[in-house]
Amino acid sequence: MLALVIVCIFINSGGAWICNRLGLPLYLDLIGTMIASMLGGYIPGILVGLAGPLLTTVTSDPMAISYGALNVSVAVVTTFFHNRDWTKKLAGVISMIIIDAFIGGVGGALITWYLYGFGAEDTSSSLVRSIHALGIFSAFTSELIADFLIDVVDKIISVSFALIVIQILPAKFKGRFHVHAWKQAPLTSEIVREFHKKKSRTMSLRLKLVSLLTVASFLIGASAMLISYYIYYNSMVDRETELAEGIAQRAAACVDGNRIDEFIEKGEAAEGYNDTYKELEEILNTSDSIVEYVYVYKIMEDGCHVVFDVDTEDVPGGEPGDIVGFKETIGEYRSGLSEAEEMEPIVVNDKFGWVLTVFEPVMDSSGKVRAHAGVDISMHQIMMQARSFRVRMISLFFGVFALILAVSLFFVEYQMILPLNTMAYTASIFTQDREESLHDTVELFNKIDIETGDETENLYLAFSEMTEDNLNYLDDIKRKNETINDMQNALILVLADMVESRDQNTGEHVKKTALYTRIIMEELRKEGIYCDKITDKFMSDVFKSAPLHDIGKIKVSDRILNKPSRLDDEEYKKMKNHTIAGAEIIDQVIEKVPESDYLNEARNLALYHHERWDGKGYPMGLSGENIPLSARIMAVADVFDALASDRCYKKAFSIEESMDIILEGSGTHFDPNVARAFANAADKVREVVESTKAIKRSIYD
Repeated sequence: MLALVIVCIFINSGGAWICNRLGLPLYLDLIGTMIASMLGGYIPGILVGLAGPLLTTVTSDPMAISYGALNVSVAVVTTFFHNRDWTKKLAGVISMIIIDAFIGGVGGALITWYLYGFGAEDTSSSLVRSIHALGIFSAFTSELIADFLIDVVDKIISVSFALIVIQILPAKFKGRFHVHAWKQAPLTSEIVREFHKKKSRTMSLRLKLVSLLTVASFLIGASAMLISYYIYYNSMVDRETELAEGIAQRAAACVDGNRIDEFIEKGEAAEGYNDTYKELEEILNTSDSIVEYVYVYKIMEDGCHVVFDVDTEDVPGGEPGDIVGFKETIGEYRSGLSEAEEMEPIVVNDKFGWVLTVFEPVMDSSGKVRAHAGVDISMHQIMMQARSFRVRMISLFFGVFALILAVSLFFVEYQMILPLNTMAYTASIFTQDREESLHDTVELFNKIDIETGDETENLYLAFSEMTEDNLNYLDDIKRKNETINDMQNALILVLADMVESRDQNTGEHVKKTALYTRIIMEELRKEGIYCDKITDKFMSDVFKSAPLHDIGKIKVSDRILNKPSRLDDEEYKKMKNHTIAGAEIIDQVIEKVPESDYLNEARNLALYHHERWDGKGYPMGLSGENIPLSARIMAVADVFDALASDRCYKKAFSIEESMDIILEGSGTHFDPNVARAFANAADKVREVVESTKAIKRSIYD
């Protein structure tokens, strides 16, 4: 990994050097970062992305680290896309280029604007001025657009070059750079991806650890940054205050305290006034550029009387004798200042700007304070330096934080998350009723060979012992379950045969309706409808118990059951009782097996399959979702088969006609979701109707 990082740092430097050498308005300083991210993952990518700005900061440009967070972000995005194989698709590559360009272009523009404002000389300066000259966009928007456009071109070239390098490298060579720290039998990348896709009930362990590390690092980092910023800001203010005090002392020494009143009264006409003014002007011009104003005020009860006020390029000084109000100068600090020999520096934000003001008393020959020499230091300049420090500090924190988080998660992944997921995955295989032998599953569990040397390994060893101890017990349970299933299936077949022996139309009907219910349930699950209810067990229960939906007809007389013409009202009333009769029959069985969900579903089918969505059905007049889902499914299957099949009193409708009638009843007779799902699976329905073999095939094959 170290070799990869070093080589990729040189690639970054080489790309930047070429752009500077040829005068290209590009950067090309992230090609190595992208290669490191694709080959090695998060850690090498972040290291390379952070190393460049750090080296540049140390060697030449102290502000380079301000953009380090952007490089780290590009490394994270590149690794994220590459790990998911999105870089193998054009759409993924384009998306990555746009995101990287947005990070580098817009993010870089925001940092540049925050630090320097409009007009800063950088790679995009010419394009920024050209866009702004159009008169369409503001200066800020022009900066964003220009930097984004340049970065799009830069990232197209960088991503393309990185992908070409990755493509031409041999697979074995590329595999050497991907860092692993297995504490178990290695897993394939496909299985690891499956682990990452697996959802947790609330929050995954990985997310919890990321959240914990993020919050902890943020609190620690934020505290450290606030303390550092506070110290840096105060040290800057102290430094500038010390500078201002020295200048104020020089200014006070230039002024003859015995002649203050004369200077105020006569101004330039007073002897020596102009000479003193020139000395003060020289002090201002030779002082640090951060000094805004130099002046001398006599502070009285009615305000600050101007003695000297040196002109600047932007603000002309006041004339001798002018009175400046307290609100425009020293504000709340005026109390007692006229008698004070010294006062603490104050920050004033008035019409002259936001300044740090330092006063030095001007005394006469008797030692009495006659005026004060004032020096104003620009707080904007101080804040600009503090802002620069803040940006560099935040950028460095983000880069280091990303690196620490990546390293921490790397070790947590191999020490905890992957071993736990592997155990859970293998345990899920063990508990499932699959074709694989349970003995093979136990052997697979033993081959995991977790050796983390901590509680995770202890848990693995305990699981290994438990699986071996429970193997025989699970085999016994499986045999008993098979026996119970056989008994249930036999019971259904016996009951269904009882119905078939009396109703000449029911034999094929119960089998086809069972097939229709399975088609409907599969389509509903495919479309994501009622997913919380349509489980594998639900589908199995409904499909297997579907032949019992007309079991109540066993209590209907043969005369009514097989009447070749339509039933009269009295006969129809007796026929409708088959739903209640069916429920009563199944209730008798449930009494013997009270905890059987299987039989409960059979009862729902028998009792409610003639209920209607609009509440006009029978026997209970239930409506909407108050009708059990299994009965709503059976209602569609039952009516469709009645329509599409010959009866002793009618000829069969065509499949299309029958399907149209079902759709017409959607929302009135039938659950709209169920009716629509049935129509969407029309091809499968047609196969059941048209295939004699499919109709006659046992529903338990």
